[in-house]
Amino acid sequence: MTQKTLVIDLDRCIGCFACEMACKQENNVPLGVYYNKVLSIGPMGKFPNIKQYFLPAVCQHCKDAPCVKVCPTGASYKTEDGQVLVDKAKCIGCKMCMAACPYGARSYNPEAKVVEKCTLCHHLQEVGDKPACVKACCSKARFFGDIDDPESDVSKAIAAAGPENVHSMPDAGNRPTVRYILHKKTGDWQVNPPKML
Repeated sequence: MTQKTLVIDLDRCIGCFACEMACKQENNVPLGVYYNKVLSIGPMGKFPNIKQYFLPAVCQHCKDAPCVKVCPTGASYKTEDGQVLVDKAKCIGCKMCMAACPYGARSYNPEAKVVEKCTLCHHLQEVGDKPACVKACCSKARFFGDIDDPESDVSKAIAAAGPENVHSMPDAGNRPTVRYILHKKTGDWQVNPPKML
């Protein structure tokens, strides 16, 4: 089975927003709409022993995506390699998928009158390239590939980090696939879903 997704190393992420900007530029995302949003978690602890990290929030490309299940037109769908996409030609802008997403990872585009989200730059993948956010990450904190392939970049990053340092968003029965690497020395894994974006 194939499941293409992201692994994001929060120990490396410096909160520079390059991933946000690359996403907006590559996908022509209008102002106020986000496919990728960098959140600041913390500070935690008491001065002078405080910790903070940055959490890039994206579509989790869930294995059992609720957004796909509730879409009345079939505009939200899964590809053979596990990615969740939106066919804008079929989207009627009803926002049911937005309500179903436990992470708030979808946005309504008022200009196009459709719902949009992270596509992992599917159009770039089709020509053998990586998502724009992965290419733009100056701290090399983003990895893209098939999480079910032990030889992929994402699987190697997870293996190198160790299972105790690999996290995911809370599972509401949807089985999110994006993984985050965070060691205790950086901060305690905290996230405040729903509605990250």
